[in-house]
Amino acid sequence: MSSGGLELPPGDSSHEGGPADSSGGVPGGAPAGIPAGAVSLAGGAAEAGSERAGAELDWGAEAWSEVRTRAQRAGRAYIWLNLIEQRLRSVVGAVLRPIYEPVHGGDDWVVAAAGPAGQEWVQRAVAVREVSRRKGYLLDSADDNVLSFLTLPQLRELMAQHWPCFEPYFDDRREIELALDELEVTRNVVSRNRALSRPVLEQAERASARLLEVLGGGSGSPAADRLPIDAVEDLVGDRYADVVSVHPDRVRLQRNLPAEDLFGGARRLDAIGIGLNLLVQNFSGRRLVRLTEAGCRVRLLFLNPASSAVKRRERELGLRKGELSRSVEMNILHVRRVRAGLRDPSRFEIHVFDETPRFTAYLVEGKSSGIAVVQSYLRRARGMESPVMVLRGGGRGVPKDADHGLFTTYREEFESMWEDSRPVS
Repeated sequence: MSSGGLELPPGDSSHEGGPADSSGGVPGGAPAGIPAGAVSLAGGAAEAGSERAGAELDWGAEAWSEVRTRAQRAGRAYIWLNLIEQRLRSVVGAVLRPIYEPVHGGDDWVVAAAGPAGQEWVQRAVAVREVSRRKGYLLDSADDNVLSFLTLPQLRELMAQHWPCFEPYFDDRREIELALDELEVTRNVVSRNRALSRPVLEQAERASARLLEVLGGGSGSPAADRLPIDAVEDLVGDRYADVVSVHPDRVRLQRNLPAEDLFGGARRLDAIGIGLNLLVQNFSGRRLVRLTEAGCRVRLLFLNPASSAVKRRERELGLRKGELSRSVEMNILHVRRVRAGLRDPSRFEIHVFDETPRFTAYLVEGKSSGIAVVQSYLRRARGMESPVMVLRGGGRGVPKDADHGLFTTYREEFESMWEDSRPVS
């Protein structure tokens, strides 16, 4: 009988009670005291078990990729949920504390605000705080209060119970509740370390951004900014100056940031490059007219199609003679027709430069922030195949030393090139 209560396989009955061999074991080489045919736990079974365990514990490249993806999604979701919980805790404290604390004092105001309906969960929060105190889990004295130990659903319950107190500050209770409903799935998945799908994560990020906006934690409609600042960028943006994202080519860029999202709603648009295909070929002339008539000021700086720099670029790309220059000429003719259709053509300027092209850049500024799309020219790669950086300029989310960021650098370079360029009639 094994220690686990299982009977080990018996040996060959012909050997039972037989004499031991000269080595002190039974015939067949089994150690003394162990019947022939029995499995030795110290030998074969242990080795077989270790082989099985090793096979189960071994992760291949696909498994590692999967767990990294899970961790990345859960990490993003956790940041959003953390921001929401902190913001909601601040709002609940700001509204209910002045009402209950003068009467009940200390942390008892939270118990009083929870009332009989919330007595169970608020007492649980009190108990958890006491345990955290004893075990030294409270690393910041600012967290040594009952409100800090309430969960997101409990904070929501406090708002629901006392909605007349919150109503003067928030217009739409329904919108807050819908956003919190959408977050509940994500909250349960993250708290239990389960797999989070991309659609659920994206829904949670949208709901979180909307909820922060409603609760007064945002800085305007994300749609108006065309490139909304997310929670991760807010927290680690200083590490990357004003670089929002990097794409291996323009195809990936346009998949994540379509031309309409980039240029739509712009108040100022400055672009420099060889042919400016991202604008000319992906944003219709009619749309450019409407954009300008709505108040956008446009300055477009093309490489002179008659310059020697165009001929050198044609040789670098292996193009036929005149092929690139004709393409640039067609783009210039297109934007000239756009300018001709405007009531105020002075708001739409077109220039050409004769220097060696070093980069292409689209500097787009809205009401509160700016976006820049920048590509360096590679010797053997077309613009469509070159890496792309997306930069943020101005507004919330930009590092304090943004004056030394890349957006400002390319803005200054554009202005310098513009001063040395010639207008197109």
